[in-house]
Amino acid sequence: MAKGMKEFLKKKDIEISLKRYGIDALGAMAQGLFCSLLIGTIIDTFGKQFHIPFLTDTVATVKDVPYTVGGIASAMSGPAMAVAIGYALKCPPLVLFSLISVGFASNALGGAGGPLAVLFVAILAAEFGKAVSKETKVDILVTPLVTIGVGVFFSWLIAPTLGNMASYVGILINKATYMQPFLMGILVSVIVGMALTLPISSAAICAALGLTGLAGGAAVAGCCAQMIGFAVISFRENRWGGLVSQGIGTSMLQMPNIVKNPRIWIAPTLASAITGPIATCLFKLEMNGAPVSSGMGTCGFVGQLGVYTGWLNDIANGNKADITGFDWCGLLMISFVLPAVLSLIINVALRKAGWVKDGDMKLG
Repeated sequence: MAKGMKEFLKKKDIEISLKRYGIDALGAMAQGLFCSLLIGTIIDTFGKQFHIPFLTDTVATVKDVPYTVGGIASAMSGPAMAVAIGYALKCPPLVLFSLISVGFASNALGGAGGPLAVLFVAILAAEFGKAVSKETKVDILVTPLVTIGVGVFFSWLIAPTLGNMASYVGILINKATYMQPFLMGILVSVIVGMALTLPISSAAICAALGLTGLAGGAAVAGCCAQMIGFAVISFRENRWGGLVSQGIGTSMLQMPNIVKNPRIWIAPTLASAITGPIATCLFKLEMNGAPVSSGMGTCGFVGQLGVYTGWLNDIANGNKADITGFDWCGLLMISFVLPAVLSLIINVALRKAGWVKDGDMKLG
């Protein structure tokens, strides 16, 4: 790359790297999705369960489509994701605000795989917008025109293809999990669980692939194994603060310690390899709520709420008669009990072998 181009990109804070796009942008996209689709789902579920008219009544009608409070929040998922991505890419205001339209277009044209389309298109639009920002005397016109123009063009050009690809992969994973629940239960649980602990977004990955059904249940199992597992086995170092911050926050807090001693990751990962197939084969745990919930685990108990919302959806659609005691037992065992017990047992063996020592999981 020419020296002049490198200097220009540096001046514009355009960093073409895996960290910027695969970690920062992807993680921010998950937050945008959380603050729109997921929160909207929570509001709708809360309103229906507690019979709150304000939350269940139609508050707006657009082209004969009625929207509740939660429905409005969910409908804004495209713009929310795009703006979140723009924020992570450090976009100037005019670029950031223009991404609202880009997010709507890419999410709509991406269909079921809209989140993946938003990720790619919003990055392209944001970087083009940053490149022209404040380069002319009519910045108020040029920057929004370029950002929106590039975003809508790429939405038309690649969003349907990206959306179909993501949807196809998600359907393939879901079908494979129904056909091979034991093997796929292990693979999905371990991979998604490890993604949750790594500095990437498991929630965004699950949302982009539309991971639901048995595969979604396995993903929930893997994420819970990582979060509850680390929270419990590091209790002697981090006490109650660590239990809460990891158990209902994120196991990503252990990443610096994993770099120092990767063996501390064995217990939660092996636990996920066990709970995944138990979820798919024994409890038949399905996550049919918002796909983003599959990658959240016990973070704010969003994974559990997603499973519960899925149960309600299945009942409403006639696919499930009612919520049984076995359902609740499965959810509690997979989410909390088994991850804690299995991780503790495995970690004791690791300590006896000298692979894990006191202080290895101390949070800074």
